[in-house]
Amino acid sequence: MGRPERPLDPDAGPVQRLAHELRELRRSAGSPSYRAMSALGGFSATTLSQAAAGERLPSLAVVQGYVRACGGDLGEWEPRWKEAESRLNEAGREEPADAAPPYRGLARFEPDDHDLFFGRDRMLDQLHRLVCDHRFAVLFGASGSGKSSLLRAGLIPRLRQETARRERPAVLRVLTPGPRPAATYAHLLTPAEGERESWVVVDQFEEVFTLCHDPRERSRFIDLLLAARDPDSRLRVLITVRADFYARCAEHRALADALGDAGLLLGPMTADELKETVVGPAQAVGHLVERELTARLVEDVLGRPGGLPMLSHVLLETWRRRKGRLLTLAAYEAAGGVHGAIAASAEEVYGRLSPAQARTARQLLLRMVEPGHGTPDTRRPLGRTELDECADPETPVVVDRLARARLLTVDEEGVQLAHEALITCWPRLDGWIEEERDLLRRRRRLSDAAADWESAGRDPGALYRGARLDEARKLLTDEGSAGFLTAPERTYLDASLAARDADDLAAAATARRGRRLRTALSALLVVALVAGLAAYQQHRDNQRRRTDDAARRVAEIADAMRTTDPRTAQLLGAAA
Repeated sequence: MGRPERPLDPDAGPVQRLAHELRELRRSAGSPSYRAMSALGGFSATTLSQAAAGERLPSLAVVQGYVRACGGDLGEWEPRWKEAESRLNEAGREEPADAAPPYRGLARFEPDDHDLFFGRDRMLDQLHRLVCDHRFAVLFGASGSGKSSLLRAGLIPRLRQETARRERPAVLRVLTPGPRPAATYAHLLTPAEGERESWVVVDQFEEVFTLCHDPRERSRFIDLLLAARDPDSRLRVLITVRADFYARCAEHRALADALGDAGLLLGPMTADELKETVVGPAQAVGHLVERELTARLVEDVLGRPGGLPMLSHVLLETWRRRKGRLLTLAAYEAAGGVHGAIAASAEEVYGRLSPAQARTARQLLLRMVEPGHGTPDTRRPLGRTELDECADPETPVVVDRLARARLLTVDEEGVQLAHEALITCWPRLDGWIEEERDLLRRRRRLSDAAADWESAGRDPGALYRGARLDEARKLLTDEGSAGFLTAPERTYLDASLAARDADDLAAAATARRGRRLRTALSALLVVALVAGLAAYQQHRDNQRRRTDDAARRVAEIADAMRTTDPRTAQLLGAAA
């Protein structure tokens, strides 16, 4: 008899109704095995079994073979099949082309998507136990392993249900660190005495290393989170970290100690879990997935590190190419498959941009990438203020088109790449990053320096000088960057250049004053020397006159004494 067939709802659609009727025919024939039916129907046992599975509409020939194997009336079943085909096609036409897809593409699942989140029940149970047993917990996982979706569409709804049953429900918050996490979130991480318990989930914790460049700010934020370990704290914390940042976490000793006590590694999905991920969302909205497509997807993704975002994206593209309410293998292949769907989607959107919009797209996307330092490149959120300050008038149009293609995610806070998989799966973007890696780092340093200067009240001591200013000045002459610097970046760079010009003018003025002083001193020295020489000469002349006068007086005395005292007169004459 074989294993029991999965129950069918004949009211779920024309395919399910026809499959239900085929099963009833087989039951009325005594439920022969599909192997026995194969000999009579002219089709393999697998083909006949799939005809009654209710997953897709079988061909008329297969239905006729099934009916023949069960001794049914072929003339009666051909109209039934044509009616099912007609209703299926009509249902496909009635469904709006822009019907909300059950797959999220590169975007993460959010709490409101929990009814479409499948395949992670086992890990969700483990994570739930972890956060309930520990006041501070850590979830590790490779990029593309689905950490954010597990948190937001899995754990958050479950925690909300649990805390809602309490007399005083806990406050539940989800945040990402950003460049200044301690300053931004300190008030949320220090619950006052008497307040409700606060559950804080820190997604993408690696931003404390990629976006926060102040070690003191980073350390303070980590200390605020680790305070949750105090039994008297009103705080509970869960952080998620990309696995390749594990070593960076060890830089903070207390954090390193906490990792060993309450850590969970999110591993890859099993084949059965992948099947749930593929089939579950479609069934949740009344659609079906071809069995061949499910098998192909599992084969293409199983064991592939970081493959979930690629799987989710190709499912979205397959959904857009569906036939009626059926997702087919042909549609999957038309989308480019797991390995090419992201690049195909990105290239399709990029190819429709004008030359000016294409230049804007390049600079916009590059601003959303944080070059790695010993780690893979990561995405960098572009805040609303920074986005609005981009002088390029094409920016709003480009953001809208990339967001419609689900390559970007846009919210009230700003815009960012939908997933880091875009960096590695779109060769064009990857090539841009490699071409401009040094330029990206200079621009990122300029952006951080401008922000620090503003926060310091525009302290002149925070301005660029010397070689750093010479390096940053190249951004003004670079064709790609000059038009895409934000207003604060330009202001900071202009202030640095003005300060250097002022310093140069001051130095020149000081040099001129020095030269004038040296000239004046030289003149004074000459005057003093001349005056000294004149005084010395006058002194000598005066002395000579005094000596001559004395000599004359001595001579006169000697002459007067020649008769009275010849010897003395002789001595006085010699002295004179």
